[in-house]
Amino acid sequence: MYMILILVVFMKLTELKLGMAGRVLSLSMVPTIPRKKLMAMGLLPDTDISVVRYAPMGDPVQIRVRGCDIALRVSLAQNIEVTSHDG
Repeated sequence: MYMILILVVFMKLTELKLGMAGRVLSLSMVPTIPRKKLMAMGLLPDTDISVVRYAPMGDPVQIRVRGCDIALRVSLAQNIEVTSHDG
């Protein structure tokens, strides 16, 4: 009998660097009203995302979700759990 171990590294969306891609794991830490708005825009668990750019002062962050760009406050992006595709 063999056991397969899958290691998933949880990180916050703000930990993804410019140009990195990832997958949304959870929005559970996002407050209810913003979470509903993000989900209506297509930011759902198991959705691929990429970081397009950070504003010059670091806030907001622009992400690409399902071909659309969304700007998020860093304080909101810190509550979104992702995993990186780029290692």
